[in-house]
Amino acid sequence: MDIKAKIIDEEGLNRTITRLAHEILERNKGSKNIVLIGMRTRGEFIAERIRKKVKEIENLDPNYGVLDVTLYRDDFRTRLKQPEVSVTTITFDVNEKDIILIDDVLYTGRTVRAALDALMDLGRPNTIQLCVLVDRGHRELPIKADFVGKNIPTSINEEVRVRIQEVDGEDAVYLINTQIK
Repeated sequence: MDIKAKIIDEEGLNRTITRLAHEILERNKGSKNIVLIGMRTRGEFIAERIRKKVKEIENLDPNYGVLDVTLYRDDFRTRLKQPEVSVTTITFDVNEKDIILIDDVLYTGRTVRAALDALMDLGRPNTIQLCVLVDRGHRELPIKADFVGKNIPTSINEEVRVRIQEVDGEDAVYLINTQIK
């Protein structure tokens, strides 16, 4: 892993999560009708942290679920020989709710498109709002996040790698050089 820069450290990640929670609450006039849905894998942990912040701020615990979009991806047959399918855990009604869809990095928009398809199969929400920790640009589809932790313009030879304590043993966001030397 050729690290170019550490963009966000543990303290910065905590501040970003707090700001995102406040922005979500402000836009939705509180937490009464929102549900938080994290996308596997790192998005689910970011969503869980936002849920805890919302509960701390509003004293209300919003519904929280986890979405796996593997089978909805347009490239899963060509990209993965044997797709790793995880479980979607959404045990509440999404009809007429304001869904906050949460992921770690927004790049081409294809994963978000797959998530929108998956969510529409579950019901008809009032709104679907996208919250991402990092927007790195290079969209292939007309998808834009409603809530962005940090915009990190990247070149095609760079990658943004989010590391979450629950999965990776640390909280950080790195800019990685992927160009072969």
